[in-house]
Amino acid sequence: MASDGQATSSTSDASLDVNILKEIAKKDLVDALNSVNGAKTLVLDASLAGPLGLVTEVSLLKHHGVDKMFWLEAGPLTSSTANIVYLCRPRIKHVKIIADHIKRHAKESRKHNYTLLLVPRISTLVSRILEEEGVLGDVTISSYNLQFIPIAEDVISLEHENALRELWVDGDETVVFDSAQALLTIQKLFGTFPQIIGKGDYAQRLATLLTRQTPKASNGLTSDSLLSSSSKLDSLIILDRRVDMITPLLTQLTYEGLVDELIGIKNSHVELPLSLLTPPTAGATNTNPTNTATPGTSAIPVVAVKKENKKKHHLTTTTDPLFSELRDVNFSSVGRKLNKVAHRLDEDYKTNLQTKTVAQLRDFVGKLGGLQTEHQALRLHTGLSELIVPLTRTDVFNKSLEIQQNLLASYEVTAQITAIEDLIAQGAELQTVLRLLCLASVTAGAIKAKNLENIKREILQAYGYEYLPLLLSLGAPPLAILLPNPLPPSTPASVAALKYPFANLRKSLRLLIDDNPEALDEVENDISFVYSGYAPISIRLVQCVAQKGGVISNPAEKEKGNDANNASDQKKMSTGKVQAHPIVGWKGFEDVVAAIPGQTVEIQQKPTSKVLPSGPLASLGSSRENTTTTLVFFLGGCTYTEIAALRWVGRQNKGRNFLIATTGIISGASIIDGIAGIPQSSASKGTAATV
Repeated sequence: MASDGQATSSTSDASLDVNILKEIAKKDLVDALNSVNGAKTLVLDASLAGPLGLVTEVSLLKHHGVDKMFWLEAGPLTSSTANIVYLCRPRIKHVKIIADHIKRHAKESRKHNYTLLLVPRISTLVSRILEEEGVLGDVTISSYNLQFIPIAEDVISLEHENALRELWVDGDETVVFDSAQALLTIQKLFGTFPQIIGKGDYAQRLATLLTRQTPKASNGLTSDSLLSSSSKLDSLIILDRRVDMITPLLTQLTYEGLVDELIGIKNSHVELPLSLLTPPTAGATNTNPTNTATPGTSAIPVVAVKKENKKKHHLTTTTDPLFSELRDVNFSSVGRKLNKVAHRLDEDYKTNLQTKTVAQLRDFVGKLGGLQTEHQALRLHTGLSELIVPLTRTDVFNKSLEIQQNLLASYEVTAQITAIEDLIAQGAELQTVLRLLCLASVTAGAIKAKNLENIKREILQAYGYEYLPLLLSLGAPPLAILLPNPLPPSTPASVAALKYPFANLRKSLRLLIDDNPEALDEVENDISFVYSGYAPISIRLVQCVAQKGGVISNPAEKEKGNDANNASDQKKMSTGKVQAHPIVGWKGFEDVVAAIPGQTVEIQQKPTSKVLPSGPLASLGSSRENTTTTLVFFLGGCTYTEIAALRWVGRQNKGRNFLIATTGIISGASIIDGIAGIPQSSASKGTAATV
């Protein structure tokens, strides 16, 4: 997506136009629908509604023959059209529902033409189940190759739910293959990754898939660029989620991260009270902004929020001028920023209302649309902040933060285990308890066997025995993030190798920054600002490859010092940036990386020619000659705080942008829910569907 002028991401001069991926996804969907002639009923897998909403609109579907839409769910299906198109992921439960629909229609002597579009590709399993059900001959099976979807100007996602569970609990490696296909599409668009660097066992498997010479043309794109070295991409960094399980278990403290933690963001959409999304009534128009502009005087009816109807809102910088300024800052700074914007808007209105000449009035009318948009955005984010603040002041939230900080510092671990037991007694959410328990296990290496058994018993008694499989999954390899000390004799040898060397990494990667007043500036000038003093290991590993100096010290702090000492160079330092060094793999950090469980990847890809993509691809993502893009791919998902930290890293360098790619956006809550098999709220149940 195109970045607006106020974007704070590292891609203000982005070399890659990721919006082309959205256009490809939209074209593929239209082609798939047009392959079925005439009016059609679309039966949609509810988990695809969110991703599809990011690439198309209902009006486009209707324009291409979709008469009605229904959710794919058990029970009768009534269709007024001869054609029924099913769009779903290749899941056994979905296929059985489809088979049931076809059999019901046959019994009722209703004739339909059935087309099954599988996302992202056809599965042999689906054909086998349909054959067993006796309906394979009635269905035309095809695919809709939905790959990376842009969810921000510098973030692309497969929007694949539960990738972490599938890989590390179920042992289903489908998402690795799907990721390889999506990354091959990136290579077809922008040229081969000159080198692939990664960490983790699944990162190794993905890199192996990518380097095999299997350039199957997908999306109808030419594979010529697979033979050429990319002038736009300098490397691909793959991080397997198991390499850093600590970061997603922590409470995110950036604005966007906290919205996700406390309210929930799904496919870039958040459900909010209607009062925040509807413009004020005529009596409170924008001609007098002081009534609603500042956080302290907002007229939003917070009291009745729970009884209000809610509506999904797309959090995007394209239409929201404030979101790009707020999304990546620590929540403690959001109030100050909102106040500053409110005062600036107030001054703009007052100044413009004093216009006297016709020319001045014309200028004011020209600016009015922008001011109104900004005013509405201010109102939205002020109200959203007011929703979040009470949730951050609860005893459970603050106790949870305190336990996290103590565990990261390895301070009185036994006392923290006792504090977790107290949270169970207070009736804290199971997600919160298990996140803290897993965090204690990973940071300390394991939890004393007796203590762990006692807590597990308390959890089952307090929350229900249906969570026993969840507790077993958290402790089983290859995930193994909830381990006893000592390990039982029956434990596989591989589990001991999965123990995380957190104490060593804390020092070698400079993970913790003191929270005393003297260190406050240092925290604000380091990626640790996203967790108020803790630097995410995953992003430190990216720095080990792409910003080696940032691991040892704070580049922003040096800039600040130089800027203060030499006022004449103020303009130079305001651009602020140190020239990015060439990518040379893990050089200088080999020992640190080797200590982390999982394979280490360093591959140089040697293309056969230097021919750049020609034709329509040549103009895609035109860049400055000295600026390249490093693609960082999180296999298993990443958090909003990691995105914020990586954007910060990008702002410190010139000559290198970061494009963040992931299987999906995750949080500690979504990890626990995913492993437990609790479906994330996506679409409300009903008959008619909306995208």
